[in-house]
Amino acid sequence: MAESTLLAPNPETPPAPARPKWYRRPWIVPLFVIVGLFVAARLPAYLTFDTGDSLVQLQDAFPETHYLMLSGHILFGSIAIITCSMQVWPWLRRHHPKVHRVSGRVYVFAGVLPSGLFALAVSIVSVIGPDGKIGNVLLTLLWFGTTAAGLVAARRRRFQEHRRWMIRSFALCTSIVVNRVWFAVIMVALLPFQDSYYGGDMDQLIEDSAVASIWMSWVVNLMIAQWWLDRKPKRHSRSRQTAAA
Repeated sequence: MAESTLLAPNPETPPAPARPKWYRRPWIVPLFVIVGLFVAARLPAYLTFDTGDSLVQLQDAFPETHYLMLSGHILFGSIAIITCSMQVWPWLRRHHPKVHRVSGRVYVFAGVLPSGLFALAVSIVSVIGPDGKIGNVLLTLLWFGTTAAGLVAARRRRFQEHRRWMIRSFALCTSIVVNRVWFAVIMVALLPFQDSYYGGDMDQLIEDSAVASIWMSWVVNLMIAQWWLDRKPKRHSRSRQTAAA
């Protein structure tokens, strides 16, 4: 009996499940396409040094200064949104950790920091009302805060904590893209009230849509990110319980 047991082949260890290839991530390609199109549509208007090319209304008192601040915000913001998209790419993080680390530093120091400082200045001098200014300033401060928390966690080698903070930072960074979607949706929703509630004042309807889209873009993005972070560990927990059973 002992001899037959020794001669019996060992049961094969089941192979580890293969991780999906980078191109099989259903969201990574659309993410880079959307980010690339957004940058291509916005950035050129702020590289001409012509105030007439600005896509937002400038302050009448100092249009050149306002335009230059917008140009700085958009230029460094483009760096931020591209490198931020690289940060949340699991394949890049797993197979090219050095590129992940370098792009992370670029995101923080050549993206978030300068773009956020310009964003604070632009928010204060913006022609939009105080409710819109407050929304933009809060967005910028939260962007600074989540990114700084992610950086500190990484330096302390608390990588799970780092990942959670950077997902929040990503949600705030990409809110600028979602802002345009919210603006279009809110405009369509408010148009039936142009003659009644707004008395035909299209400018006021546009301003209300812009203010609402400022708040909706980053608040909803942050809520979705937090929901995803809270939901994912529960899903992993259920998988472990099923495997153990």
